[in-house]
Amino acid sequence: MGRGISYSVARNFAGRGFRIGMVSRETAALKDFEGRIEGSRGIPADAGNEAELRAAIREFGAAEVLVYNASAGHAGPATALGVEDAITDFKVNALGAVVATQEVVPAMRAAGRGTILFTGGGLALQPMAQLASLSMGKAAIRNLTFAMAEELEPAGIHVATVTVCGFVQPGTKFDPDKIAEVYQALHEQPRDKWEREVIFK
Repeated sequence: MGRGISYSVARNFAGRGFRIGMVSRETAALKDFEGRIEGSRGIPADAGNEAELRAAIREFGAAEVLVYNASAGHAGPATALGVEDAITDFKVNALGAVVATQEVVPAMRAAGRGTILFTGGGLALQPMAQLASLSMGKAAIRNLTFAMAEELEPAGIHVATVTVCGFVQPGTKFDPDKIAEVYQALHEQPRDKWEREVIFK
């Protein structure tokens, strides 16, 4: 949970009657968000720490919608990227999404419905040499979306990614409130019109 896309998406869904569960490493930030979004609850956890993330999501209980918006990246080209740094980033960028999904899917399967939304990035389509680690992560989350969609759509679970091809900033074309509307629209899509990716550019 952060002050950009995450906050805008959470506020958007809350405005439609959803109870919001939030995860962040920053306890103070979670308290602030709880004060801003009525009825919301924040649990501190690191998206790159499997045990913490699983425990946090389990505390929320069954979910109708999962939004995974975490990312991490050590700057620099692939030729200078430390293996441990790359692994640390990949745990946040992709494996955290796997963990989060594994936690919510059983209840969604039982209900016969659910929505899982991942935040992607333009680096998945146009990687940058100086952001090699994050580029790999965004490519992975895009790939993961399509693999999970193939697996989970027959169970009535909609999996999609919003590939944001620009710098998120209020008052611009990439205003987080505008991007949040895409997440809501994906959740509301009828099953026969499900999209697996929206490229926001």
